[in-house]
Amino acid sequence: MAQAAFVPEPAPQSPDPTSQWPESSGQSQGSTDRPTGPSFDVLRWHDEPWTAQLALDLLPETNGPKVEVLSGSVIVTPYAGYDHQNAELDLAYLLKQAARREKLWLYAEANIISGADLFIPDIVILDVPGGGRTTMDIGHAVLLGEVVSPGNRRKDVIDRPREYAAAGVPFFLRVDLRNRLSTIALFELTDGEYRPVAAAAAGTTFVMRQPFEFSIDPADLLGEEAPVAEAEPLGEEAPVEGAEPSGGETSGGEGDVEG
Repeated sequence: MAQAAFVPEPAPQSPDPTSQWPESSGQSQGSTDRPTGPSFDVLRWHDEPWTAQLALDLLPETNGPKVEVLSGSVIVTPYAGYDHQNAELDLAYLLKQAARREKLWLYAEANIISGADLFIPDIVILDVPGGGRTTMDIGHAVLLGEVVSPGNRRKDVIDRPREYAAAGVPFFLRVDLRNRLSTIALFELTDGEYRPVAAAAAGTTFVMRQPFEFSIDPADLLGEEAPVAEAEPLGEEAPVEGAEPSGGETSGGEGDVEG
């Protein structure tokens, strides 16, 4: 697969984040009420539309919840369940080896910029390496993938693929672990919409030819089940303030991905 030309990212000229913090009436310049660096406290008072760059400037880096920006709003998503994490790690490891043979680079949960929006897909495959970068423009994404979370089914099944398609990402990969019956589906962008080109359920073989060759039994993405006495009720997740609300499924079923 041909590798696109890549211009190195220029040195960032980000403004001092503290210059955007509001002055507190009656407070001195050294008030302890004002953060001294990037902080999630900014979410309490910032009431203007958010952009990807603003979030990167004002919010701290985190290895915890995902912090994304969509249509001017900050979306905070808590850690997913153990099945999700297991599937994401195993799939990323296997896909990365296949991608590198075609001079493609895979990253898990990396920052992707699309205009003013900031996405953090579960799987990111780029046509250029991301070493030394904090973000990458969505124009370098060859494939973006999501592992469907029970609390965010609408986002992973409907919303994200629609947004990725609108940005022109050639391929979308979806992994669904509902009821611990894993399925994988690959979609290719055709006339502005994603069309399914490969799919398989646990116990069969998922085979894809583009953007590189790869095959796997979806059942291999699930680890051993937790002991019954300690297992949580399937599908239950505690609500988290600030997380994107979950949505229902479309009447057309999950075989279709809207573009």
